[in-house]
Parts: sequence; structure tokens; C-alpha cells
Amino acid sequence: GIGGINRYHVRVKGFANHAGTTPMPERRDALVAASQLIIAVREETVREPGRQVGTVGKLSVAPGAPNIIPGEVELVIELRDLSLEKVETIFARIQSRANEIARSSGTSIEIQRTSTHKPALDTGWVREAIAREAAALGLKTMILPSGAGHDAQMLARIAPMGMIFVPSVKGISHSPQELTRWEDAANGCEVLLRTV
Repeated sequence: GIGGINRYHVRVKGFANHAGTTPMPERRDALVAASQLIIAVREETVREPGRQVGTVGKLSVAPGAPNIIPGEVELVIELRDLSLEKVETIFARIQSRANEIARSSGTSIEIQRTSTHKPALDTGWVREAIAREAAALGLKTMILPSGAGHDAQMLARIAPMGMIFVPSVKGISHSPQELTRWEDAANGCEVLLRTV
């Protein structure tokens, strides 16, 4: 299947003040609070076994000057898993940690869910047909969930769905270093043709 995705927009508000004249105990540093929240996202995501993932990949700091204590930070949290129930459980723990961080840092932390993409489970007979045709070609296969979103996630709402993945060298994706060998791409095409 294809994992579900919840995204959350976070705004951390502190107080911007001069870095040289504001004593450390009096600071309400939004970036320090945001940093603690980012660590909390990781800790709460890995707290239990599973394939769930949590990411903060976007961060904006204001006013963004080296001599001013950050007064506001915006970031995006993304949580993914085949179970949206698990995603909601992880988020509840993150929200609780955010409340603690805000209290202890003198900041406010507002979190709003901005989108949800439901998981999409594959269709068993489609997956079996793919495996059968790959085996007929002498190819090794493994069944695994997709953590990445795909068009098939939307199509699964109206039609049977299965997916064929081919290896990327070192498993690298969404990077200039991503590489799939031509023979692996050709094998994937042949499995697709035979499956159809």
C-alpha cells in the first residue's frame, strides 16, 4: 500500500529583541523552541517500532538577522504511515510536547493540520499478478509499502491498484544522486507489460 500523509503548519511566536542586550534567562527565542519541537517530532515518531516517518523539511525564521533573537518561526511537520490512526497518535504526542515547550520557553506554538492524504492499500490479485510475472522472468521481488505518495493513491479510490518498483542505487530518491540502472528499468517495463 501507499502510506497516508498528514501535514501540519506550525507557527512559533517568541519575542524579537537585541541579541547583545537581552540576558539569556529573559529571552523568548522562537528558534530555540522550534528546535526543541523538531527534536520532539523525531523522538515521538521513532518511539514505537514500525515504518512511520516524521519530517520537518521547511523552516522560516524571522526577522532573520544575526544580531536579533528570532521572534517567529514557521515550519511544516509531515507524518506518514499506512495507518492514519498511528499518525494521529504520534501527532497527539507531538502536540503535548509542543504545549510543554511553549510553557517552558515563554513562547506560543500554534499547530494547524493543512492536509490529509489517506493511505491506499493495494489490490491483492494485482500484487499477486505482478509477483507471478516477475518470478516468471527470474527476478527477485519483495513486498513493501510505499512511503512516497503516487497517482495510484488517488486511483485506488476507483479501481484496483498495484505498483511495481525498481531499485534505485543505494535507495536514493529525490536527489541529484538518484540513479536507476537501465537494466532495472527495462525489467520493470517487462514486468508491467506481462502483468497487463
